[in-house]
Amino acid sequence: MRSQPVLVTGSTGYVGGRLVPQLLSSGHRVRVLGRSLAKLRSRPWASHPLLETVQADVLDLESLRRAAQGCWAAFYLVHSMSARHKDFAEADRKAAVNMARAASEAGMERIIYLGGLGEDNASLSKHLKSRIEVARILQSGRVPTTFLRAAMILGSGSASFEILRYLAERLPVMITPRWVRNPVQPIGIRNVLNYLQGCMENAETTGGTFDIGGPDILTYHRLLEIYAEEAGLARRWIMPVPVLTPRLSSYWIHLVTPLPAYIARPLTEGLRNPVVCRENRVRHLIPQTLMTCRQTIRLALGRIRNQCVETCWTDAGQPPVPEWIQCGDASYSGGDIMESGYRIVLAATPAEVWKPIVRIGGPTGWYSARGLWVLRGAMDRLAGGIGLRRGRRDPVRLYPGDAVDFFRVLKVEEPHYLQLLAEMRFPGEASLEFTLHPLEDDRTELQQLSRYVPKGLSGLLYWYILYPFHQWVFRRMIKGIAKVVGKPVVRGPDRFALKRHHACHFDPRAS
Repeated sequence: MRSQPVLVTGSTGYVGGRLVPQLLSSGHRVRVLGRSLAKLRSRPWASHPLLETVQADVLDLESLRRAAQGCWAAFYLVHSMSARHKDFAEADRKAAVNMARAASEAGMERIIYLGGLGEDNASLSKHLKSRIEVARILQSGRVPTTFLRAAMILGSGSASFEILRYLAERLPVMITPRWVRNPVQPIGIRNVLNYLQGCMENAETTGGTFDIGGPDILTYHRLLEIYAEEAGLARRWIMPVPVLTPRLSSYWIHLVTPLPAYIARPLTEGLRNPVVCRENRVRHLIPQTLMTCRQTIRLALGRIRNQCVETCWTDAGQPPVPEWIQCGDASYSGGDIMESGYRIVLAATPAEVWKPIVRIGGPTGWYSARGLWVLRGAMDRLAGGIGLRRGRRDPVRLYPGDAVDFFRVLKVEEPHYLQLLAEMRFPGEASLEFTLHPLEDDRTELQQLSRYVPKGLSGLLYWYILYPFHQWVFRRMIKGIAKVVGKPVVRGPDRFALKRHHACHFDPRAS
């Protein structure tokens, strides 16, 4: 094994989050980079002796240069298809230029890049064109770049699998666009990981371009049928019609599945192009048993039922944290902070109070007014937002960067503090925090604080019009948490914050 580490970008994303532990278990030294060290260090493999973590951003050349120094190779597994980037193609272009330059200056021997299948012509979707452009930028650099062109990646938690899953499970009758009859060649995530690792270990793949796909070439129509069969569903009636464009299809997928429009649109636009391997040279260079679509779907369904999904499409990305959350100074960040909170004292230890808090969201819900939460989620979906369907990956554990319905976990300090950033669409920015203070005689004070910074007049109107509803919902929430704890209430719930800030009060947890 090499003494130098291999650099893995996108290490907290769907593919990277599974590749890292596989490389470590094979004895390779690995350096992972991310915008958030807290998110990196919360991964299950973060304490492995062969792992290094470094804070960097592929859009920041200087930080990427520092991360690349001393590495002999790199896996490039990032893309900018997120709400953070309005022009993901431009962001991908800049990131690829930075990666090529940083790898060259670090003296790397190779880059391994995972992109998409598709013929570069006028009908190719914007997403697939961007993937091909990234490959060209990387391969035009001084460091040889191996380009793996994958079609649809299937596995528990992948975006493509979640679209397939929710369409099949929720729609017994489907009026679909004509692209459901296009040929596709899906590949299981397990085989993708083996190809990625094999390209690093096999020098014959250096600088080459290889198509990777599974053994099946079939239509999306047939994929839906196979899923229904494996999931034990009744026959699905699928009727392709010529009037549904990829854009209209993406809106429909946005409403039916957990995937937001900004992800659904490029994926569905990509399905209008036949995605089949043109050649299979990689199978001889990196031999492995390829899983059929039926085997992959069966395995994915088993992992979902057993709640052992290692990574999910929701893992990727980290929203920029508003400055007011870290310092509490609304005037510094351009507005006032509206605060509202409740506190309650329970005859219970912090560990006992923590259990229902860390299970919040997803199947557990929000401990109050379930109908109102569902309505708010539906309104958010209609407005193009995340909604409640995104859920959460793990029912009992939370890590920084995890998605929880239409919130994102910013901080977790078990069993004392949980901070969530709202990602739903509304005129402002908001957070929800839970703080546990141990008291004498095995008692605990639970503080639940919601904070909101309005944007413009519409933001102020949103706050004041919905203020009575928010107070009712949040009071019921803290009472619902106390009820689940199942220990006597010593005091409360009482209001403990209702004020507007202009002074910066630093929280040691945020520093």
